Amino acid sequence: MLVLLISFIKGEFIKMYGKHYGGGNSKPMKKRGIVRKIFLFLIFLVFVSAMVFSGVKIFNWVKENKNSAGITSDIQNAVSTDENDKYKVDFKSLKEKNPDTVAWFKLEGTNIEYPVVKTTDNEFYMNHSFDKSKNSAGWVFMDYKNKLDGTDQNMVIYGHNRRDGSMFGTLKKILTKDWLENTDNFIIPFITENEKSRYQVFSVYKIEKENYYITTNFKTNPEFQEFIDKIKSRSIKNFGIIPRLGDSILTLSTCADNDKYRVVLHAKKIGEY
Repeated sequence: MLVLLISFIKGEFIKMYGKHYGGGNSKPMKKRGIVRKIFLFLIFLVFVSAMVFSGVKIFNWVKENKNSAGITSDIQNAVSTDENDKYKVDFKSLKEKNPDTVAWFKLEGTNIEYPVVKTTDNEFYMNHSFDKSKNSAGWVFMDYKNKLDGTDQNMVIYGHNRRDGSMFGTLKKILTKDWLENTDNFIIPFITENEKSRYQVFSVYKIEKENYYITTNFKTNPEFQEFIDKIKSRSIKNFGIIPRLGDSILTLSTCADNDKYRVVLHAKKIGEY
């Protein structure tokens, strides 16, 4: 953009004063000197403007990351482990900070360990943090269509693919050899106020942006079975787990490659945690 702007400005000046270039008298030369100074000043102005804009963007990015890290640190005290090294979640404490809190989960082999929020749309937590302050990092949130009443066939959770590794910034690790070779990574503790569950991973993949895999409920059993078969067939690894009708599915999703693709994980509920 900067190169194009400079080329345009230069071209306009050449059109205006080009006929004097190469002249022998001092007047065209003086005018050419003025044009050159103006041209260089405009280049400098554009450069400074670009630097200021970039600086503001970087400052805001660092500030938002710092705020997100502070919030994450602040709510860590709401999660502890019991004598059996199982996670306990203080939902009362979390809900005092944000009444939209509905769950907590952890994905081994990544930095993903967050309370999950849910509201009336899928837009608010795209650019608001856990404390509901404006933040481009957003927060980890559940699809608003999920009900959490035991009828959800597919619970879908979203998070931004942050470069600093926060939110779902490390979800892409599920596509790596190291992550796929560690079976400890395949069990996900998923805790709500009313239930402590374990989910087991059965499919991971990367796919172009679509809405099919984030369907939360299905009208008929054949439709649900077709869904299960399709998302399982997409997996880059055969986990040896076969989801069936009646299973509860947990889906994690984040963007990749400038929002063109999605990194996706599916797991099925296998029992109490």
